[in-house]
Amino acid sequence: MIRQRRLIAAAIAAVCSVTLLMTACSSPSTTSASEDEGDPVSGGSASIIQVSEPRTLDPASLGNVWATQPELGNALYGTLMINNVESLDIEYKMAEDFSTTDGGASYTMKLRPGLMFTDGTPLDAAAVKYNWDRMKDPTLGSGASKVSPQIASTDVIDPATLKVTMVAPNQHFAQAVVTSALNWVASPSALEKGRASFDAAPVGAGPFTLTSWTRQNKMEFAKNPGFWDAPKPYLDSLTFTFVADAAQRYNAVISGAVDSASESNAANLQKAEGAGLKTDLVETGGGYYMAMNTRGAPFDDPRARKAVSLALNLDTLNTVVYNDAGTVPKTLFPQVSPFYSDIALHVNNKEEAQALFDELAAEGKPVNFAYTAFSTTENKQTGEALQAQLSAFDNVEVSINALDSSAINSVVANRDFQMVVTSANVLDPDTELWVSFHSKSQGNMTGISDPELDAALDAGRVGTTVGERKAAYDTVQEKIAELVPGVFFVRSTPAVIAGTNVSGVDVYGLGSPLPEEMWLTN
Repeated sequence: MIRQRRLIAAAIAAVCSVTLLMTACSSPSTTSASEDEGDPVSGGSASIIQVSEPRTLDPASLGNVWATQPELGNALYGTLMINNVESLDIEYKMAEDFSTTDGGASYTMKLRPGLMFTDGTPLDAAAVKYNWDRMKDPTLGSGASKVSPQIASTDVIDPATLKVTMVAPNQHFAQAVVTSALNWVASPSALEKGRASFDAAPVGAGPFTLTSWTRQNKMEFAKNPGFWDAPKPYLDSLTFTFVADAAQRYNAVISGAVDSASESNAANLQKAEGAGLKTDLVETGGGYYMAMNTRGAPFDDPRARKAVSLALNLDTLNTVVYNDAGTVPKTLFPQVSPFYSDIALHVNNKEEAQALFDELAAEGKPVNFAYTAFSTTENKQTGEALQAQLSAFDNVEVSINALDSSAINSVVANRDFQMVVTSANVLDPDTELWVSFHSKSQGNMTGISDPELDAALDAGRVGTTVGERKAAYDTVQEKIAELVPGVFFVRSTPAVIAGTNVSGVDVYGLGSPLPEEMWLTN
């Protein structure tokens, strides 16, 4: 059975912020997937697949979501804090506290005493400040660049205390930290030596240290004997490989060639369940969507966006790409969410779509655009399915611009696309929705700008009750359906699949596994 982490307790996290004293309701200990698996066993080596290989090990350039390098980042750098993906409660790791007393206008971070990087330098408030300040630099292509601009300034109060002042109040900023590279802190002195030096010998305070990196092949890691949370990690070593192809990932786990894999394919999860593999899925709202760049033609015209949306049969796309294993998002939030409303995200109407295509063509604006595809199997197949469906219509033409995954950062930073698949995966609504669709957000891929949408996103950010926030996000859902900045076509699957010999599979955020919790039973 697929072990699902659901949103049914999200209301608890929202209620926690009623006091305006803390956005994070801390728990005394981490909820672990290993609670019913017996005592951990020390020793052994695990082989792990991540979906994409990083260009660099600079934490500013790593991605802390299931489809990038989350377990690798956690291995090298550890975590400041995590969230319980069922309740959204914040659970502390290297940080002991991250709280606000002024409604999210500022935060105070307290660090555990005595934290050390593997080069012997302190992981203190100054180190966190250095990392968080540099992650605001857009030239780094930071995986945190969507959320780091919310930070106005950081100030070291003492070695264990950092004050974080926000550009605007956000009572839910801790959720943004745990789903981004802000959760990873590297040695400032090592980063100062430059990228080449750092990649050869990255320095963090995580449970493992890099021993070798053969590019386009594998990375090998050894246990960090000085890890702050002894006796963790339980494993002696890790090997990471990088596989974009869904079938290859599944075959590697089922054959025993690797012990676990981050998973982005719903069909793989379904097969893994049938084969008796261990699985862990974080259920989210939102999902993958085909982002349409509203900054230029053809999608600066809302009729073009609406026409493409109306033309698509998402159930057919699900059949072609995911063999019907995916979940087509009918609404922005799933029914288990306290923010759920029955507001349709998408309607399929071929006649109305053709009428809009014809109307635009008559004005000399036929809908011709390029779909930018990266190297994952699902991404390419989605583009081909889109192209096939739209080929049945007149006055619309789609080409596919296939790029290697290493070009993702450039495309994102320069907004160099007409349509590209991206995601807004909703745990706490603020983190992804404000970042993805607010006109002032640097993470707004589509460039959509609407005053009513902005006002609703701002209201959801500062709301102190579930009722207040739900009212705001009802408006957000209505505006997204009306404006069509993109087409949500499948729920994401932030997941891990693992062999039956693997225990302690524990994830936080958007499918980010904690390697220090893992052990092998044979």
